[in-house]
Amino acid sequence: MQKQFLQQADPEIANLVEKETKRQEETLMLIPSENHSSLAVKSAVGSVLQDKYCEGYPFKRYYQGQENFDQIETICQERAKSAFKVPFCNVQALSGAPANLAVYFALLETGDKIMGLRLDQGGHISHGLKVNFSGKFFKPFFYGLSENGLIDYEALEEVALKEKPKMIIAGVTSYPMALDFSRFAQIADKIGAWLLGDVSHVAGLILGGVYPDPAPYCHIITTTTHKTLRGPRGALIMATEKGLQKDPELAEKINKAIFPGLQGGPHMNNIAGIAVALKEAQSPKFKEYANQVVKNAKALALAFKEKGVKLCSGGTETHLLLIDLRNFDILGNTAAQALEVAGIVLNRNGIPFDPNPPFYPSGIRLGTPAITSRGMKEVEMELIADFIAQGLRALKETKNKLGFSLEEEKKKIAREQIISQTPVLEEMKVKVKKLCSLFPIKVSY
Repeated sequence: MQKQFLQQADPEIANLVEKETKRQEETLMLIPSENHSSLAVKSAVGSVLQDKYCEGYPFKRYYQGQENFDQIETICQERAKSAFKVPFCNVQALSGAPANLAVYFALLETGDKIMGLRLDQGGHISHGLKVNFSGKFFKPFFYGLSENGLIDYEALEEVALKEKPKMIIAGVTSYPMALDFSRFAQIADKIGAWLLGDVSHVAGLILGGVYPDPAPYCHIITTTTHKTLRGPRGALIMATEKGLQKDPELAEKINKAIFPGLQGGPHMNNIAGIAVALKEAQSPKFKEYANQVVKNAKALALAFKEKGVKLCSGGTETHLLLIDLRNFDILGNTAAQALEVAGIVLNRNGIPFDPNPPFYPSGIRLGTPAITSRGMKEVEMELIADFIAQGLRALKETKNKLGFSLEEEKKKIAREQIISQTPVLEEMKVKVKKLCSLFPIKVSY
């Protein structure tokens, strides 16, 4: 029925929605931060709830007509608190970066020191990047990886003891191994720092019991609500028991930082969708899903290693993998664009100690949340690894034949030439489409 209304009102947009639906059905969604939400989640997000303005918090609103919305937001809060085993949760943040900003504004003064993982080694822009608000309003310091591709906790502690940041952020976007929240906590507690666990990528894995639980160790936990949690766009900011012991006013400070500090009316349709996703995440089926996400990622890693594809950090303990392309002598840009031609959608990404600049990195990043949602398992991971390895080898061969250097490859025209002269990509596209047809995107879980 909704499709019919959209088609009548705006055929141009309706056509693009149909095209995107077809694209997702016929391609492998391997970007680790993307997933397929359920029809129930989509129904809540696309409902009449988006028509109401709900400035304020439950039972303390500034507009009338709030009785249903107060219940929806309260249900969402309670489900988040129960799922993550925390005493407080704000569900109004619009996305992950604004959630982190709210935490900073709640607990820090302008110019205070913060410490996060280096962006070029797997960190996030909101953890201290110079051109981001986190690097402009606060003084960032960073921890990084050792040569084996794992977080160097001893070096982290050394910098923390020297600089004494007011907040340490335990969070990643392209680090494939599990974080040691206990070790982070030991370091933060030594200097009296706040410990923020940004679990945006792994929230669903935490709820599925296949990733370490940050609640006993962190003072604050932030997360987006899509990715492995499989909900709509949005974010949660949670205070733990440990956090409230450090500051009994922590919850109130977080609430004030969101409203009126940073936002006006919350997006209640998305909050309803988050509530639905949290209910789904408490089911045995979701726990099976989260377990399979990690199984698939490990199977993919093993298959890559057998095919001579080098993985950063030596493999994965989570949902994502980071491939070092230097032995193929091609840029991440070329690989990502070429594989998209074959129906394999992932993203270019820097690797630790990357000799190339961020816009032309030496790696690609991929993950298993969305393909696992479609029902794919270890057998399909072998096929996918074969597709990707075959594509990378063919691109290397074409590039060598054309005689392009890495510097020349940075030019769009050179990349397009390499891709257009690699016929195996079109052949693979047919195989990928056939594989996708065996696993239609589900609409319920």
